Amino acid sequence: MTLPLDVVVPTLNAAASLARTLAAVGTAATITVCDGGSRDGTEAIARQGGAVVVNAPAGRGGQLARGAAAGKAPWILFLHADTVPGPGWDDAVQTFMSSPANSGKAGYFRLRFDTNDPRARRVERFAVWRCKLFGLPYGDQGLLIARALYERLGGFRPLPLMEDVDFARRIGRSHFVPLDADAITSALRYERDGWLRRPMRNLSCLMLFLAGMSPETVARLYYR
Repeated sequence: MTLPLDVVVPTLNAAASLARTLAAVGTAATITVCDGGSRDGTEAIARQGGAVVVNAPAGRGGQLARGAAAGKAPWILFLHADTVPGPGWDDAVQTFMSSPANSGKAGYFRLRFDTNDPRARRVERFAVWRCKLFGLPYGDQGLLIARALYERLGGFRPLPLMEDVDFARRIGRSHFVPLDADAITSALRYERDGWLRRPMRNLSCLMLFLAGMSPETVARLYYR
C-alpha cells in the first residue's frame, strides 16, 4: 500500500542512522531527504534507499521547509534521520489521514529510545506528560500533518533551534493527536550527554524560548 504521503527527512552527516529510517518507511510513501551539506556519504545512502534528495543550507527548520516544498502529496510526515517509525506506523498514519476531522489537526508518535536503560523510560514518560499538558511533541516524535494545514500555518521557519516548538505552538495544543505507533529514536545523544543532564538542558532551553529569548541566543546556549 502506497500512502498519499510525503515523508521529509532533514539530514546532516547522518550516514550512521539514515539507512534504518529509510528501510522502515520502505515503499509506503515518497521520501524526500533534504541534506544540509553532509560529507559522510549521506546523500548516496539516501539515493540507495529510494529517496529524492534536495539540498538546503544547514539548519533543521530551513531543511524541513525545503523538503516539504519539494513534494506534492496531500499529507506530510516529518521524521528525523535517527528516528525509525515502529511496527504498525503505516496503519496508524492511514487511520489518522482517513478521518476528515483530522485535516485540521496534527499527529505524533510515542517516543521510544533504542535502549533498555531504565532511565530512557523516564524520559519517555516525561515526553507523554509534555505532549498532554503543553501540546509540544518534539521533532524526534515525528509530525504528521495535512499539506493544506501546514501551508496555511506558514510551515517551518528557518530557525537555528526550536523549529519544532515554534511550529507546534502555531498548530495549538488542542489540535494534536497521539498516533498508535512508536517513534524509535537513537539514544546516542542521551548516552553521551547524560540521561539527566540532556533533558534538563532541553527543558531549560525550552523555558528560555517560551519566555521570549531569541532562537539564536537559545541555540548558542544549547550548543556551547
